[in-house]
Amino acid sequence: QVQLVESGGGLVQAGGSLRLSCAASGRTFSSYAMGWFRQAPGKEREFVATINWSGDRTYFADSVKGRFTISRDNAKNTVYLQMNSLKPEDTAVYYCAATTTSVATTLSDFDSWGQGTQVTVSS
Repeated sequence: QVQLVESGGGLVQAGGSLRLSCAASGRTFSSYAMGWFRQAPGKEREFVATINWSGDRTYFADSVKGRFTISRDNAKNTVYLQMNSLKPEDTAVYYCAATTTSVATTLSDFDSWGQGTQVTVSS
């Protein structure tokens, strides 16, 4: 498994932007596909975005398409989630996750998780 630490969360007004980062430990980061999930209070954790090991395949939840982008820097062992045009309904704890599957969108496919970072969008 790989250890993951998220950062970059915070409070932002609707329409604003945030960039989340997820730093991974270990020398095999480039062999993992990476994903972002989120969990709002009282709701189940849901898929947000995923990126394959090389960064040339990405997938997004319909709710964030056109607003969020995911990228990775394998030299820095880091994956990013750029969030633009934020809405109050984007408020949640955002989790970074890693999988050895080539690319995945299902929560159960990911076997390493970070502790999460809070994103709050005010109206």
